[in-house]
Amino acid sequence: MEKVHQSAVVLSPSLDDRNAIQAIRQKYDRNFCRWMPHITLLYPFYPKANFEDAVDLLADACQRVDVFEVSFSQFKFFQHGRQSFTLWLAPEPKDAVCALQEMLWQAVPDCDDTRKQRDGFTPHLSVGQVRSKQGLDTVLPLLQDNWDVLTIRPQKVDLIWRNEKPDDVFRVGYSIALGTGEIQRVNM
Repeated sequence: MEKVHQSAVVLSPSLDDRNAIQAIRQKYDRNFCRWMPHITLLYPFYPKANFEDAVDLLADACQRVDVFEVSFSQFKFFQHGRQSFTLWLAPEPKDAVCALQEMLWQAVPDCDDTRKQRDGFTPHLSVGQVRSKQGLDTVLPLLQDNWDVLTIRPQKVDLIWRNEKPDDVFRVGYSIALGTGEIQRVNM
């Protein structure tokens, strides 16, 4: 099946758990309005038109993964070139997120792009970007010093999709419950 950059499978904090993350994203993330806070599990993913074909495969995988707890206590960064950095929160323990990603990937093995990075799959929740080393050296300690640990219990994974510009905000198409594999159609 074809893969597109207009869809993904993600793990998102609940609406109740998003406030602290959203406060940071609103200030530092140029994609604040486009994406909900999330950990990308599979991206690119199948087009929205093919979600129904994929959702059952992913539901079988989700059924075999129990609900788990994850904490965000540390900010890290990815460097893109000399003066471009993505800031992110590291989920701990990362093994639980990696195990979920592996189960999903096994269900749809051609969706392996998140695994092809130099260090393999790195679970992360992006919170913003900075455009200089000086900005990084200022913002990263500021975020860390003012952060309280956030612990969440994700209950589901979401299949998300977007249209082309100007209406390119990601929406949840389906949610799949961890532990049961129950499928909920949301915005299709």
